Amino acid sequence: MKSPIIGAILASLLVAMAVTGADAGTDDGLAEPPRAVLLREKVIVNSNVIRLGDLFANIGELANARVAYAPAPGRRAVFDARWLYYVARRHGLKWRPMTLQDQAVVERDSIAIERSEIKDHILAALVERGVDARRNEIQLGNRNFRLHVAADEAPTVGVDDVVYDPRTRRFSAVIAAPANDSSAPRVHVTGRVHRVAEVPVLARRILRGDVIGPADIEWVRFRSGRLPRDTILNAEDLLGRTPVRGMRAGAPVRTAEVRWPILVPKGSLVTMMLKVRNMTLTAQGKSMQDGARGDVIRISNADSSTIVEAVVTGPGWAEVKPTGHLAMN
Repeated sequence: MKSPIIGAILASLLVAMAVTGADAGTDDGLAEPPRAVLLREKVIVNSNVIRLGDLFANIGELANARVAYAPAPGRRAVFDARWLYYVARRHGLKWRPMTLQDQAVVERDSIAIERSEIKDHILAALVERGVDARRNEIQLGNRNFRLHVAADEAPTVGVDDVVYDPRTRRFSAVIAAPANDSSAPRVHVTGRVHRVAEVPVLARRILRGDVIGPADIEWVRFRSGRLPRDTILNAEDLLGRTPVRGMRAGAPVRTAEVRWPILVPKGSLVTMMLKVRNMTLTAQGKSMQDGARGDVIRISNADSSTIVEAVVTGPGWAEVKPTGHLAMN
């Protein structure tokens, strides 16, 4: 028969073993403390609802709970500290804001349809109203306008209810994206149709004295109403010319801004040529002014100092007008 003292000792040993076993289980990773609930301050969602897991991290199965509608594609919603605390308490989350400035910003993932693409769709619809797409472009009343569709939808544009006035060249239309989606927002837009012209411009900066070649020219569309009357419209009127002063790329060129290269500089020696019947006479002179091909310049005869007028025909060459042949002698 065991004594009471031995029984007490055995009971103490059993308790000590139980405690040791529990500590060993914790060291082996069999039980982990719960992780703290954290607020997600910036979130992008790709559906039309916001779930609890979009706003808070480390919440387990509660993550799928729906708590709000998502903003429209391309838009964002801001949830302040009071609302977040209310939602957390409602779902039994151990979270509270640190300050009243705590917030969560939720943005709806989207595909942007830019202004240029929208204009192309509207212009295509105006073609059915007699607008020539090759010679016209449109201007929208809202300069910063663009559309957004959800990231999982097709970025198509529908144009309906088009009204066009040929006299004022103004139009209105209703657009929606995605196209053929009855639930898509319908937006009323207005604008104007402008005539355009393709104009040859310089493809790079050209300095005075540089000769413009084919590689220096590109074509750009400009609104016809904004072009000066003396704008060069044919590339042939640019080829072989040189700027009167340095010119930048991409701008319309006016006739007074270019000229033929100087072939006879002022003060240089010039060979004057006079064709008389079957004979050609030549004489030397000094140019009194700059002259490009085809320019009529004044030349001082080197022998008689008489002033004659001659047409520049090449570098250092000029042809005397028939009325000035006596001055050659």
